[in-house]
Amino acid sequence: MRPILRGRDVCRYGYEWANLWIINTHNGIKGDLERIHIEDYPAIKQHLDKYWDKIEPRADQGDTAYNLRNCAYLDEFSKPKIIYPNMTKFLPFVYDRSGVMTNQKCFIITGTHLEYLTAFFNSSLFKFCFADRFPELQGKTRELSKIFMDEISILKINDTDECMINKLVQDIQMEYSVNKAKRIDKFIFDLYHLSIEEQMYIGFIDYGEK
Repeated sequence: MRPILRGRDVCRYGYEWANLWIINTHNGIKGDLERIHIEDYPAIKQHLDKYWDKIEPRADQGDTAYNLRNCAYLDEFSKPKIIYPNMTKFLPFVYDRSGVMTNQKCFIITGTHLEYLTAFFNSSLFKFCFADRFPELQGKTRELSKIFMDEISILKINDTDECMINKLVQDIQMEYSVNKAKRIDKFIFDLYHLSIEEQMYIGFIDYGEK
């Protein structure tokens, strides 16, 4: 059993978990991870058997109808990662270390410099400069597909600056406030050597999200 997030649950620097869980009867990863054998979990099997008429004809099942389909990036969910919705009005990003999973309405980013990237993506500078790079859909939502994210260049920073921004991100994710978000904005503005006039022109971009 793993907690799972939907796109609508993701906020700026946080998420509002809807108490939803996924029964992660995964199909394993060939050569690395053995698939889940439902017989080892009789209570879960008993629960799933109640819905056998729905799970048995699934076209996206694994080795058995009890297993989820193959997922080559299954292990990525257990790593530190950035989570963000695939379609959103708010452009929110959250850094996660808990191993929470997501549905198909979210994207995840794993790798390095994740706290800094979370700060940059949540910043007013990012929203001011790049929001229009993402296609606008019905209801003024934006599509944050990988092909558009890949086109964005981000400034590399030194270890000292990264250590400072990491602490700011950790602090704001413990308890969000607009003042903390503005402090991160100021840090990002200064990294990019924006003048006071440029910083004031951009201001604090808040779409009303947490």
